[in-house]
Amino acid sequence: MTVEVKICGLKDAASVEAALDAGADFIGLNFYAPSPRHVSIADAAVLADMARGRAKIVALVVDPDDHLVTEIAARVKPDFIQVHGDETPERVTGISRLAGVPVIKAIKVRSADDVESARAYRDAAAMILFDARAPEALEGALPGGNGVAFDWTLLSPDARPRRFMLSGGLDAANVGRAIFLTGAPIVDVSSGVEDRPGVKNLALIRKFIEMAKAVG
Repeated sequence: MTVEVKICGLKDAASVEAALDAGADFIGLNFYAPSPRHVSIADAAVLADMARGRAKIVALVVDPDDHLVTEIAARVKPDFIQVHGDETPERVTGISRLAGVPVIKAIKVRSADDVESARAYRDAAAMILFDARAPEALEGALPGGNGVAFDWTLLSPDARPRRFMLSGGLDAANVGRAIFLTGAPIVDVSSGVEDRPGVKNLALIRKFIEMAKAVG
């Protein structure tokens, strides 16, 4: 089965179109204000309309309040909400009901215990996204998109769910090995296809998708 690809942190029409043309299966729009990849709801609605029917639209939020969830749901109409904060399983369920769409729960990984913690969300989240937990010493660390990988061998066949996303430090050079080691059916990239934080490189987007889909 061909690996699916999510290009996250898209901010402009050119990068969305490049991702879609190259065969992205998901596009990610970031609503976390401190992030250099943040987009307004108005801009996100335009980008989402470009992608609708061509790829799944994912809205990334961090510990959102109800107002933000309902506004994104009404104006952007995403296919998924991706939560990247400290949301409990109960809050994940509540966000899904509020938005009327499935939720992807990001789990930050540094150890086997972090991978194990994903089991608590098996009934609440439609999918788990395994991302790297930022090093304590990393200045200005974000909830995601730090360009840091974790030990992929932690996602052993017994530890990982059947369907999940893999993120964290991926790029065109290492995505093939990451898929081989983890069996990831979906890979997610943001910083690995950028010239600098928040500025996508269209050639890198195309190359990443090409390399990911060449596996299997």
